[in-house]
Amino acid sequence: MKTNAKRVYVGSLATESNTFSPLITDLQDFKDSFYAPPGEHPLTPTLCSAVFPAARARADAYGWQLIEGTATWAEPGGIVNSRTWQLLRDQLLAEISAAMPLDAVLLGLHGAMVAQDCLDCEGELLEAVRGIVGPDTLIGASFDPHSHLSSRRVDNLDIVTVFKEFPHTDFAETGERLVELANRALAGEVRPVIAVHDCRMIELLPTSRQPMRGFVDRMRELERQPRILSISVIHGFMAGDVPDLGTKVIVVTDNDPDLADRLARTLGEELFSFRGRTRPEFLSPEQALERAESSADGPVVIADVWDNPGGGVPGDSTVLLRAMLQRGVKNAALASIWDPIAVRTCISAGEGARLQLRFGGKMSAGSGEPLDAGVIVRGTRAAALQSFGDSVVPLGASVWIEVGGIDVILNTVRSQVFNPDIFSNFGIDPLSKSVLVVKSTNHFQEAFSHIASEILYVAIDGPYPNNPVTNPYRHLTRAIWPRVEDPHNAVD
Repeated sequence: MKTNAKRVYVGSLATESNTFSPLITDLQDFKDSFYAPPGEHPLTPTLCSAVFPAARARADAYGWQLIEGTATWAEPGGIVNSRTWQLLRDQLLAEISAAMPLDAVLLGLHGAMVAQDCLDCEGELLEAVRGIVGPDTLIGASFDPHSHLSSRRVDNLDIVTVFKEFPHTDFAETGERLVELANRALAGEVRPVIAVHDCRMIELLPTSRQPMRGFVDRMRELERQPRILSISVIHGFMAGDVPDLGTKVIVVTDNDPDLADRLARTLGEELFSFRGRTRPEFLSPEQALERAESSADGPVVIADVWDNPGGGVPGDSTVLLRAMLQRGVKNAALASIWDPIAVRTCISAGEGARLQLRFGGKMSAGSGEPLDAGVIVRGTRAAALQSFGDSVVPLGASVWIEVGGIDVILNTVRSQVFNPDIFSNFGIDPLSKSVLVVKSTNHFQEAFSHIASEILYVAIDGPYPNNPVTNPYRHLTRAIWPRVEDPHNAVD
């Protein structure tokens, strides 16, 4: 190792906290989803730890001495309990302290973590990192756009990159971009400066459809211009009751704060003009099932958007499945219903067993009543998996049951649906089905669009706090749309 090598630490600590969820996130949730001790990150990236393989791939070429810390991710859930937050935070800070002196710290974060005693976990973490490494060490972080951007974070960061796409198909690219910009800054080629514009809104902003598709494409074009290093949008996470909830635009330029401010404001004002026009058409279960029945071409994909574990809810709703059973839907498959007790019962019964099973609807009234039905155990997996781009997502011990002619996957590690292989890995051919029901808001869209004759979105109120106007926020005091019609002229 050359004596003048840049010493660069990489670490990742991430989850998304639905502060209205009945769940509490514990250390075991991180270990169940993803936990890699220092030096043990796999070759493949995870959603928030893509900086690890990106830095590894470039360390020699950049002349970096890479110090890999812990990387961990918990599936979105409720607030993180205090002991877990303090343990993981202090562990990462201790690793950074032990690695000193450092030229750079690069972190893979989510940006929507809330603990029992901390509303801004990432802000607290970054401030503590800055306190350890001092003002001259470069600090960079990547974020998920469904996050909360506080001034505490921006004040302690030199570089920010954020996934541009929803679904987040570019998470690996975002980690690579962070590593590239860090190298240019460490080499003295650029001097990053950050500007942020608060759009004062909260809305679903899927980039797989207009107007967001064109907006993201233009962001990418602008990044090719001299002096513009990075442009990002924080969509916000409406299920997180924190002061900084809402949509924001981030522009990073090469030592040109005026350009960064102007461009952030211009893009932010344009984004604000999209309000109320970005969501897909939402249907009731009856409307979606009726439309699916009238289709003669290939599988119709129905997304249960609000029972999405990726938004921090349990994912145990039975409402849509009950509607399918009552309607007599056949040749259909659903993924998935979170029910560890039912999974254990089915595994004990064994493949081929027929039994009366109560499943789903356990965590809240919004999930509907549990289903009591005769089921056939068609398949069991000790450690089921699905794909998300280059990442592998665990489902834990899982089973495939048949109920009323419908194939249903029950799992023990909560996860939204990303890929049709959640079905095919069990031996269910998704292309042979007339209807595929997935619990996801939009991350399923890219992979399923290749096999779906039509994609329908079902909105069932209950599991997820999906209306910002009526959500009982206590910590959000800024005026934002749609809570306030003209938030830019309102008094906070």
